[in-house]
Amino acid sequence: MGSAALEILGLVLCLVGWVGLILACGLPMWQVTAFLDHNIVTAQTTWKGLWMSCVVQSTGHMQCKVYESVLALSTEVQAARALTVSAVLLALVALFVSLAGAQCTTCVAPGPAKARVALTGGVLYALCGLLALVPLCWFANIVVREFYDPAVPVSQKYELGAALYIGWAASALLMCGGGLVCCGAWVCAGRPDLSFPVKYSAPRRPTASGDYDKKNYV
Repeated sequence: MGSAALEILGLVLCLVGWVGLILACGLPMWQVTAFLDHNIVTAQTTWKGLWMSCVVQSTGHMQCKVYESVLALSTEVQAARALTVSAVLLALVALFVSLAGAQCTTCVAPGPAKARVALTGGVLYALCGLLALVPLCWFANIVVREFYDPAVPVSQKYELGAALYIGWAASALLMCGGGLVCCGAWVCAGRPDLSFPVKYSAPRRPTASGDYDKKNYV
């Protein structure tokens, strides 16, 4: 039962991380305008993401524009798009594989093969978290480097946006969840007695007197 609990906890963490990764991919707050002047009153704030850029006025009004040309985007944006979407799709594949090998499902017959399927799903989740870290850290490195570059004008300096922090948290959840799924599958393969208990009982049949047979078959 302990290995099944590890798998279920790992799947929950992976699902939360997957949703967080989708959210980070869609949010436009990968880069946020940095205010370095001494003027407290700011007229507008600029957000830049993978798919669109937004301008938020001081009155609360926001205008967003989707990037019209893919080829006109910078190399890091194009690569971040491809890697992030690949990580989201890989997490979807890992979800199906993990569910097929989970001890609480009957998609695969219990045994070493089922444990190997669950182990494969956990490894895919861990790889998904590592794959998502590449564009996040790449973007963060570019933002930090340009922020401290004296050749970049103050008006063009940006800070790390909220989407990067959400993506980092999602990557950590995916890797931790994948590790728990792998641990649960490994324990189940080594100790079958700790697996999820599945009991089957035969349906009760009516006896000659009209009552139901009270014998249970396990």
